[in-house]
Amino acid sequence: MTEGSNQVVVRVSDGTTMNAYVARPSGAGSGPGIMVLQDAFGVNPSLREIADRYAGIGFVAIAPELFHRRVTGFTADYNDLEAVMPHVRALTVDELIADTRACFDWLTTEGGAKRNQIASVGFCMGGRATFIANSALPLAAGISYYGGGIAPALLDRAGQLHGRHLFFWGGQDKGISPEQQHAVADAVRAAGKRFVSVEFSHANHGFFTAHRHDPDAARESWAIGTAFLEDALRG
Repeated sequence: MTEGSNQVVVRVSDGTTMNAYVARPSGAGSGPGIMVLQDAFGVNPSLREIADRYAGIGFVAIAPELFHRRVTGFTADYNDLEAVMPHVRALTVDELIADTRACFDWLTTEGGAKRNQIASVGFCMGGRATFIANSALPLAAGISYYGGGIAPALLDRAGQLHGRHLFFWGGQDKGISPEQQHAVADAVRAAGKRFVSVEFSHANHGFFTAHRHDPDAARESWAIGTAFLEDALRG
């Protein structure tokens, strides 16, 4: 935990409560907010470090525990798919909307973020959750890193996207085919929504976090993503 970071409890509309890691920028005054949405392995040190990085460039960042209805404080080893998949499969679209709405509301109240300057970034499962959040909430922008399960199940939500959306894909990702990547871009394009889609041909699934970290793809995607957010939040 870094200076300006802490744990908070967020109340969700379905009556549940959700623990979340929060990282705040230095200085006073209102500014942008961002949801940092976990992959299947929980709000682990890698994800908290990402939240800290966003705080370092001026965002109030909140990283909620999306498995909170079934387990608290969950993290798992990157090789332990048996431990994580039951929690991933149990999550519903309605639950993810409720959780991200609660984070949106927290950012605009306790977080002090401007309502029209809230974004979301997510990884794998969190990339899917970010796509859902952008379709349900008035986000300024969404960034989905290798969002599994967007195609084909969620393509009908493309027309509901509020903010512009950035998609990152790994060319060596065996779990998300080129056809699925293209289907996402085609659906968002057909809906007339503003988007960017970037494939790193040499990178695997999980290239940004400690999962299968690829320094080049991580560094380049960070540069693209921060420029994308700057433009989106400027309006």
